[in-house]
Amino acid sequence: MNRIIWMAWILLFLMTGCVQQENEVYMFSFFQGNGEDGLHLAYSYDGFTWVALNNNQSFLTPQVGNDKLMRDPCIISGPDGKFHMVWTVSWSEKGIGYASSEDLITWSEQNYIPVMEHEPTARNCWAPEVFYDIASEQYIIFWSTTIPGRFPETASTGDDSYNHRMYYVTTKDFETFSKTQLFYDQGFNVIDGTLAREDGKYILFLKDETRHPAEKNIRVATSDRLTEGYSKASEPITGDYWAEGPTPVKIGDYWVVYFDKYIEHNMGAVRSSDLENWEDISGQIHFPEGTRHGTVFQVPESVLENLKSIH
Repeated sequence: MNRIIWMAWILLFLMTGCVQQENEVYMFSFFQGNGEDGLHLAYSYDGFTWVALNNNQSFLTPQVGNDKLMRDPCIISGPDGKFHMVWTVSWSEKGIGYASSEDLITWSEQNYIPVMEHEPTARNCWAPEVFYDIASEQYIIFWSTTIPGRFPETASTGDDSYNHRMYYVTTKDFETFSKTQLFYDQGFNVIDGTLAREDGKYILFLKDETRHPAEKNIRVATSDRLTEGYSKASEPITGDYWAEGPTPVKIGDYWVVYFDKYIEHNMGAVRSSDLENWEDISGQIHFPEGTRHGTVFQVPESVLENLKSIH
């Protein structure tokens, strides 16, 4: 009988691996100032209180682009075991930055991806995001660009004649990319898109960048398909303040969306259990001083422990 019990325990060991899955913690990639010094990181165990790593000093200095900035750093964890990051390199160039890392400490060579070089009059490539699509087993990179003369019906609605729409490319390896195509246009000036997926739907959080009359708020659109078919934007999910740089994460039963209250120089957040009714929880969150918008993602606790050893 003892032998049978022993064999049963061995079988259970083999079936479960008898290896406890490592706990994950929340990480936030962000920039400070104008993005001159590069990538900053903070962590949280509950999604409310965020602590800066490396004494709130940069982990990576920007090296590509004429302006050599690292604004809007978006980091995701890919199925290849690497962290992939894209960012805004300049106020007025036609490409974006890209780098990868296995531990968020040592990074690959930084690359400049010329996603809008084919558009002679394109003014910018701002707020790029990267998202891995499990269904199609590829990455999508999307950003906002103003092309003068394009979408003339909203040409006078933005700041300094900026009239953004979102564009995208797809890739499997960050070496070859699809042709740049229009990603989101619902007849208004739009920027700061970021994606999530739930119940087979793609959820696009975005900023209505309309200045005249002023909107400057966060909204939501959805689609059954990754690259097309997104709905008209919802009513604003943020309040009576200007907001930008949304980034979502599911915490328990709630979707929490962090964003930059950039006029007030602090971070804000809203949450919802159904993606329709939103509660402002800005008063409950705490970010490091000087935090500008970025991306929330999750990492194994061992990754965080290694990061904590950097001083």
